[in-house]
Amino acid sequence: METKKSVKKLSADEKHLQMLYELSKRREVLTIGTKNNHFKDTELRLLAEIVQANNKGERLISTQLADRLGITRSAISQIVNRLEENGIVNRVPDAVDRKIAYIELTDETFALYKKDWAYCQKFFGKLIKKFGRDRFYEMCALTNEFIDLVQEEKTALSKK
Repeated sequence: METKKSVKKLSADEKHLQMLYELSKRREVLTIGTKNNHFKDTELRLLAEIVQANNKGERLISTQLADRLGITRSAISQIVNRLEENGIVNRVPDAVDRKIAYIELTDETFALYKKDWAYCQKFFGKLIKKFGRDRFYEMCALTNEFIDLVQEEKTALSKK
């Protein structure tokens, strides 16, 4: 005898939450790096933050990298330790406060980073062209607007 499983009808709120959860799971495939890169995705994102800061005349410490990447300070510390051991980055002490160490790329790393970044730009550029630039910009704008609303609501709730 065949038994049917009863399927629970989801409320609109349950469905929306499930859709957001599914999107966040699927986001994991949107890595910057590919198997053809010299660096893993988190490493490439870390290097990109350092390069972007340098382009603005800034220098970053581990705590700032953790904040920008949205990962813990201990995780950043482990990553930076590994990268330093492999000669990819250097910790450079501050001239005034020796407790502060800036994370900098070696010259060799910068050359490899530029190759990886150019490959990623080409790869994603091709995808965005297929998807449509206008649709891509609209998706980014809507996503940012939604995230801003989430942050505003969380801030409002924390003040209650």
